[in-house]
Amino acid sequence: MSRSHPQTVKRRRVFYIPGYDPIHPRRYRELYRKEGSAQAAISGYEIALSPGESQHHYGWKVDAKIDSQPVQADVSVLIWSDIVRDSMDTSIPATYGQMVRTAWTYIASGALRRLMRLRKGPVIAALYPVGMLLLQLFIAVLASWGAMAATRAFFEAVMHSVVSPFLPPLGEDGMSAFFAITVALGTLLCMVAGGAAGYVVLRWFKAKDGKFFAHYLMHDYAYSAQLRGANPAPLEVRMTEFQTAIAQALRENVDEVLVVGHSSGAHLAVSILADLIRAGRVPEHGPVLSFLSLGQVVPMVSFLPEAHRLRADLQYLSMRDELTWVDVTAPGDGCAFALCDPVAVSGVAPEPKRWPLVFSAQFTKSLSPERWAELRWRFFRLHFQYLCAFDRPLDYDYFQITAGPTTLGARYADRPPSKSRIDVPVSKYTSIAA
Repeated sequence: MSRSHPQTVKRRRVFYIPGYDPIHPRRYRELYRKEGSAQAAISGYEIALSPGESQHHYGWKVDAKIDSQPVQADVSVLIWSDIVRDSMDTSIPATYGQMVRTAWTYIASGALRRLMRLRKGPVIAALYPVGMLLLQLFIAVLASWGAMAATRAFFEAVMHSVVSPFLPPLGEDGMSAFFAITVALGTLLCMVAGGAAGYVVLRWFKAKDGKFFAHYLMHDYAYSAQLRGANPAPLEVRMTEFQTAIAQALRENVDEVLVVGHSSGAHLAVSILADLIRAGRVPEHGPVLSFLSLGQVVPMVSFLPEAHRLRADLQYLSMRDELTWVDVTAPGDGCAFALCDPVAVSGVAPEPKRWPLVFSAQFTKSLSPERWAELRWRFFRLHFQYLCAFDRPLDYDYFQITAGPTTLGARYADRPPSKSRIDVPVSKYTSIAA
């Protein structure tokens, strides 16, 4: 534990901060319901959900009995999906413009080269939408070329077999004018047909992006890179609102306030909690404050030139005794910077440094060989495995953390960090002052 607090929990407030996700937060309730029930059956405890009562945040209540101890948890999803949807509301040409700008930001700044020193998986995931969008464009160009060739052939056949026999005799000047009009008309028809074919192909790919994820991932990376690592103003406003919600919970009659940041939500949580502590909004004798970061992609932002705020918040939070910070990733998750200490690799680790405790969810051991075989190539699904059931659970259990009778700090008080963690400075940019 980071401070002198009770280690057992009867009532808990949980704030879940999702990653870059445009979908309604009810998906997280249904995921919790389904996977929590599965984990309870596997691990031998009880867990049940009921509707939440908050008027300001989407959530649900959890009643659990784990290790023969009843626990109540009130879970809220801190919503920024509307901001995500607004950022994704772009045309196809605008998406390709994002692709060029984002690639240039990461390449020209040197961030891409340094990110590759950490984990190849998330870098490949970052390059995937670029490659897929280029492939889609190539296919659209081929379709356009094919449509133009077919239209030209059809037009020439019509002119030769249908129009020409019915033309009256024309003089040399007349034939020249007719030829010029024919060429112009044929060229126009070919351009229209080619453009339409290319557009239809690109629209089809965008409509099927739920299978390809090219547009979605491109918008995701572009959102973080648009200001070279700085947060857009609407997001900063929303983060302030989140901070207020957490501060209010810290004044409630609960034993633990647990903040869970998943994927991009992890670095949002870092800044929110850093601001919360700086503002003196953590009561000395209030509930335990805990932070669980899952599947984090912090380096994708902290390695960018203008990420001064995030780097400062990482450094600040890593020294504080007002909270416990545990960072869980897994090498099996190709979309996360697995076992990369987000503070250390960003080059801002202070001395002394308390947090985070970095360890692996060990997908290959906590999932049976059969289950692992089902999931190992479903990269997007694996990125959400932290929120799901394990059929051979080890010491990481999302439902015991969020609805169990032990605080996060007490649960992992004796847990050593993973030996294979990466905790050396890698980022080129380490400035914490704008």
